[in-house]
Amino acid sequence: MVSSDEIKYGLTEKLKQEHCFWSFNEEAIKEVPDDILIEKTLLHLDMEEIKQLFLLYPFKKIKRVWLDYLVPQGEYLYTLNRFLAWYFFKVKRPDAYIKSMATRHLNKLLQ
Repeated sequence: MVSSDEIKYGLTEKLKQEHCFWSFNEEAIKEVPDDILIEKTLLHLDMEEIKQLFLLYPFKKIKRVWLDYLVPQGEYLYTLNRFLAWYFFKVKRPDAYIKSMATRHLNKLLQ
């Protein structure tokens, strides 16, 4: 059985190879916050690595990061968000769901 620390280390190393932490110094990379690790993994890594997130974090936490960081980016990440909604989050109507979540996020910002 692989430990949580080993999974985090593996994901962090793959993200470093993808140059996702270009703005971090080497010490900061060792202490990447969970939400950043989740966001970067969803954005830059493949399905196998994304599946590893679900071994590390609760479903709700991963979904919350997706809703807070990726969905609000709208058209820019539309195809990725549609896939994530359908495949990982089991959303029945991805287009309508993403649109409503993006609108909700915008409304929160405007309040």
